Amino acid sequence: MAVGNEGGLGVENGGRQYLCIDLKSFYASVECADRGLDPMTTNLVVADGTRTEKTICLAVSPSMKALGVRNRCRVFEIPAGIQYVMAPPRMARYIQKSAEIYGTYLRWISKSDIHVYSIDEAFFDVTPYLDLYGMTARELGERMREDVVRRNGIPATCGLGSNLYLAKVALDITAKHSPGFFGELTEETYKTTLWNHRPITDFWRVGPGIARRLADLGIYTMGQLAMSPVDPIYRVLGKDAEILIDHAWGVEACTMADIKAYRSRDHMLSSAQVFGQDKSFDEARLVVKEMLDDLSLQLVDAGQVAGGVSVWAGYALTDDEKHEMRAKGNVRFFGGPSGGGSARLASPTSSLRELREAAMRAWDQGVSRNRLVHRVGVGILDVVAEDAPGTQLDLFSDQEARAEERKRQEAINAIKRKFGKNAVLRGIDLMPGATARERHAQIGGHRSGEEE
Repeated sequence: MAVGNEGGLGVENGGRQYLCIDLKSFYASVECADRGLDPMTTNLVVADGTRTEKTICLAVSPSMKALGVRNRCRVFEIPAGIQYVMAPPRMARYIQKSAEIYGTYLRWISKSDIHVYSIDEAFFDVTPYLDLYGMTARELGERMREDVVRRNGIPATCGLGSNLYLAKVALDITAKHSPGFFGELTEETYKTTLWNHRPITDFWRVGPGIARRLADLGIYTMGQLAMSPVDPIYRVLGKDAEILIDHAWGVEACTMADIKAYRSRDHMLSSAQVFGQDKSFDEARLVVKEMLDDLSLQLVDAGQVAGGVSVWAGYALTDDEKHEMRAKGNVRFFGGPSGGGSARLASPTSSLRELREAAMRAWDQGVSRNRLVHRVGVGILDVVAEDAPGTQLDLFSDQEARAEERKRQEAINAIKRKFGKNAVLRGIDLMPGATARERHAQIGGHRSGEEE
């Protein structure tokens, strides 16, 4: 069977074949493998035991799932009769292991045909490799999955589809419930096997919010969505309706080449934090200052400047607000009230002083002083290289002061790279309620597993 870069399989999407590989319960599997335990039979959860019982389990092993323990549950929700190992998060180790597994993928597929979707999931356009290896797409997927298990000790599942969407759905719905951990879909088999599948939230890009809006239209399955009049769907979902309707038919226009060619027009840096204990307006304001310090150092390290800054505060819910959200079926209290704003800078800069002044103006104007804050976020907007075309100096800024601050920031970065992020601290980092020292020992809001 001849297969070239432009097709040859005689199926949808120009005959291309895509794989999607997911590392099962990745964090938990890494912890099991590092302990010499079988991830498929060991009861293990990854959770920070130094926090309260409300802390979220970042992962639970497959055997825990088989006992009915759902992923991302809270520690107190684990049934009392289950014996298990609790492993503290080690985000740096998981990143290292993910890189090792990517190295396994590169033994089979060129990086130009790989899209890393997340730390534990990747897509592959295997079309050009079938003649090379003398295999079908399924055989190649099986070999790659087995190679990951053999070399890294991490169990994996694999989906195969005639487009990227179908590969993802084959993984999420078919493979994860298959004894062989492999699923395969074409547009036709998608219609015949999954058009009546429920819940609709099992499908890629269909979250609870979209599901509720579709339910208001009497749509509960992909088959119903495909057969429904399009005008009401567009009225409810806007431009997202086009992608969703295509997906209902098993169609996906995006290819691996499109992903590789994509370049975002807008660039930003961001940081966010959820507080273990709700903070006052001033306490949360202090944390925002700390976060801006880290982001400005990132700008300097990357040789970039920013044109604006944004701040955001998610308020702690009152009892009345919780009651109202429960009445709407939002038992996890997503989408509560918030405040914040943004501010433009006089000219692109990496100056912490200028970024902080702009951010504090936005904070003071957009965040309520009368509410407790449960989470905060900071964004550095319109990030470009210092020498990007069109970047101009501000004639009204003190360029000498900017240069002196830049030297200090470069020196701080050099020290932190050599001795750790907590090697240099500002006075505000030592104040009650400050979180920088704790945050510097985390990756993505979770413990890195590395002592500084």
